[in-house]
Amino acid sequence: MSADADARLAQDRDAIARMAARDPGGLEALYDRHATAIYSLALRILRDAADAEDVTQEVFTQAWTQADRFDPSRGAVAAWLTVLGRSRALDRVRRRRRGGLADGDAAAATIPDPGPSVELMAAAAEQVNAARTALGVLPAEQRDAIELAYYEGLTHGEIAARTATPLGTVKTRIRAGLQRIREALRVSHDAPGGRR
Repeated sequence: MSADADARLAQDRDAIARMAARDPGGLEALYDRHATAIYSLALRILRDAADAEDVTQEVFTQAWTQADRFDPSRGAVAAWLTVLGRSRALDRVRRRRRGGLADGDAAAATIPDPGPSVELMAAAAEQVNAARTALGVLPAEQRDAIELAYYEGLTHGEIAARTATPLGTVKTRIRAGLQRIREALRVSHDAPGGRR
């Protein structure tokens, strides 16, 4: 891992520790470093600027309230925030499908997220970037199927219906694309300077 990446990880851990001690400066520092990425992810999933802003606010509110439970030995802060953002955005997509967002959504935002724990979070931020790079070089059919599943939370059947593609083909494209991404991450992990 590069010295810059190590420094960013240390800054994030420091910000979380400050938040756990109820220092608003820690939240400000974390927000300044990661809000744009969280907003971009939410916007990509939701395709609505106001909803993406709401999700971004919810993520950092949750980070503030749960900072004392974050264990930096179990994953990177950036990965944790990304998982929170994706989970919140997909929750909104699901609520839309069930009949729209209700006025009680603000109250629902205060309920603890039942999503993945820190132990189950995505890999470090460098791995997230490597996965994005790998996704970008996939054939369009594989990339589109994975994006529909990941960013829109569609099932394989829903992807097949939306793209007018046989279900077996959709499953094959997703499986092949994920295998290529896994291989790219393995190569990145094993490369000199990669995580060991």
